[in-house]
Amino acid sequence: MTLAGIVLADSYFGVGRSARAAETQEVTIRFRGMVGEQPFRCGESYSLGTTASLMTPTDFRLYISDVALIDANGNPVPLTLQQDGKWQYETVALLDFEDKSGACTNGTVEMNDRIIGTVPAGNYSGLQFTLGVPFELNHADATLAPSPLNLTSLWWNWQFGYKFARIDLSHQHQTGMLPSQSLKHENNQPHGHGEESNTGFAIHLGSTGCEIAEGSQSPSSCSYPNRSTMTFTGFNPAQNVVVADLAALVANTDLSRNQPDTAPGCMSEPTDSDCAGIMEAIGLAFNGTLAQDQSFFRME
Repeated sequence: MTLAGIVLADSYFGVGRSARAAETQEVTIRFRGMVGEQPFRCGESYSLGTTASLMTPTDFRLYISDVALIDANGNPVPLTLQQDGKWQYETVALLDFEDKSGACTNGTVEMNDRIIGTVPAGNYSGLQFTLGVPFELNHADATLAPSPLNLTSLWWNWQFGYKFARIDLSHQHQTGMLPSQSLKHENNQPHGHGEESNTGFAIHLGSTGCEIAEGSQSPSSCSYPNRSTMTFTGFNPAQNVVVADLAALVANTDLSRNQPDTAPGCMSEPTDSDCAGIMEAIGLAFNGTLAQDQSFFRME
């Protein structure tokens, strides 16, 4: 190609890039961690659950994926996430409402309350997203994965994958007794499924019933994927925020008790009755009970 041809081609493709940029619009989806009508804060204690147990949160992080806006025809249009090398990777984003202060020694100083991406230019009237990590990304090695999938405190192991939600609660008199693990978006030693806290009430949502064939590190499927898709109509990213309400999540759970011979709290085990109210609030079927409308997230 001649120099003139190169210049013309570059000009042509430059115009093409500009045109393509004009065909998309950047969108920011804002989230907020709340406890009922109170803002979530590390170091605070809240009266929670069916018996109004006074609990101190020590962690509050969520993996969100497959974010989409709803167009005028009711079709979900995927949000192409900004690949920022920290909070967003491919179709997955990490929301982090804790700041490592107070009792939140298990987390990180950095926080993230938003998801940023682009969609084709147009008018949209709704929002859809999934609480969870897609299967194709869920059974990787967290010690080698890119951020934000490299937090081993949010990972069980190859077989079960990531904790889609990690919300740890200590009884007020036990504050600080939940385990301290990975601190930053850095590599750390993994820990196995079920090797969890022995005090307080931990909520670790993830896939279960994932069977691995002999000689394989990753399962081909999981009996209980435990991913829940949320849809909000009338959502305007410029005006609305999505609230993740810890009080609503445990509204039908007795945090002062634990089913005998099970892990403390809810580790997503399909026969652990401590998970019943939490799965209902997330909108997941559980132990023979059909899925109900979720109540964990709301739009404001």
